[in-house]
Amino acid sequence: KIKKRFVAGANCPKCRALDTIMLYFENNVEKLECVKCHYSESQTDKKVAKASRASSNVIGVFKPD
Repeated sequence: KIKKRFVAGANCPKCRALDTIMLYFENNVEKLECVKCHYSESQTDKKVAKASRASSNVIGVFKPD
């Protein structure tokens, strides 16, 4: 079973609904999904590597485009 968690205070990039974004890992890829409009996005390895180099204390940062 995949453990999904909601991101408090986050707005969906598509429908702009507040508190509807859930974040989860699937096959070692960080993904987000809106439970209202079903917008989804996955983080590419390039984004993960760039974010981890930016801060040595952070494992990965999800930054939707």
